Amino acid sequence: MKYLVLTISALSALYNQAVFASCPDFLNHSMRKLASTETVQFCEAYEGKTLLIVNTASYCGYTSQFESLEKVHQTYESNGLVVLGFSSDDFFQEDNDEGDAAEVCFEKYDVTFPVIATSAVRGSDANPVFRGLGEAAGYPRWNFNKYLVSPAGEVVEHFSSGVKPDSEEMRAAIEAALPLANS
Repeated sequence: MKYLVLTISALSALYNQAVFASCPDFLNHSMRKLASTETVQFCEAYEGKTLLIVNTASYCGYTSQFESLEKVHQTYESNGLVVLGFSSDDFFQEDNDEGDAAEVCFEKYDVTFPVIATSAVRGSDANPVFRGLGEAAGYPRWNFNKYLVSPAGEVVEHFSSGVKPDSEEMRAAIEAALPLANS
């Protein structure tokens, strides 16, 4: 029995090494969820998933996009899409209190997709995920920029704030990038 436990443990370690080895550097990080002590290790949590990564803010003219982001999340989650929000005050439109920012996301707009704690998304202070996205496709020029990332970690497309998450353009790009739609 001891041998079996050691074998399972060794196989688990090898699997984790393989997952992280295939994970792009910009996603191979852990970050804390908004108004929470829980962290997410992106490679582990979202392996094999298409990601729609969005920089968010509570007091922006585009904040109502939370509604359509949630709709996209609900529509495509079972096909392998993860909508992933990153709270940011880079454009001075996020609440300084994470609890209040979380209230906007989770109570006002009933968001069920993960939102990461407030951090920088542009420039030299950008968090590692947005540093990778910025280098690959350009840094956000405003809140609610959207980056579509393939299951292999490649930035497929970068959409500006004005592109609505449930627009035909966005839906077509998401559907083309989904792992289950292409298998």
